[in-house]
Amino acid sequence: MYVWPCAVVLAQYLWFHRRSLPGKAVLEIGAGVSLPGIVAAKCGAKVTLSDSAELPHCLEICRQSCRMNHLPQVPVLGLTWGHVSQDLLGLPPQDIVLASDVFFEPEDFEDILTTVYFLMQKNPRVQLWSTYQVRSADWSLEALLYKWEMRCAHVPLGSFDADKEHIADSALPGRHTVEMLVISRAEEGPVHMVSVSGLYLLRLW
Repeated sequence: MYVWPCAVVLAQYLWFHRRSLPGKAVLEIGAGVSLPGIVAAKCGAKVTLSDSAELPHCLEICRQSCRMNHLPQVPVLGLTWGHVSQDLLGLPPQDIVLASDVFFEPEDFEDILTTVYFLMQKNPRVQLWSTYQVRSADWSLEALLYKWEMRCAHVPLGSFDADKEHIADSALPGRHTVEMLVISRAEEGPVHMVSVSGLYLLRLW
């Protein structure tokens, strides 16, 4: 099983904020190996892991990670971005949605945000904690964030001890350029555009 560099950075963010996690409802989307979700569960969060319902081998990897980490109680759901399924409808309100390197293919961006938007209808305070690897300066979330009434804040890696090539005695993230974002529901107030490594962000001050 391969752990992507973004997953290690997101797991570090969770560990840095571990005291705020006990009892929180946390959903990881596009989980795969599920390192961030596993860390959240070990820190006391009520975690649900998910990956595409169309990729049963990915769901089995999620289950295998749970077994290897002695977390058989963590549910694994097939959630396909942009699809409203019975499993999505049945989810209780979530506090945090985790997404590691899901902003990979531009054609998936809106499906991801519509899924998050649906979860915001259940809990307007839910936040998407996401890491992404910088691969291109030619794509942007700006229009989609505006369309789906969301705001986005960039989190400096140095603020949670992730501005290094080796985290937690691992070889990751290495020399890959990884960014950390927190996306939440937009509220009234001045909106400022911020460009970070080709990704346009919305930040409220």
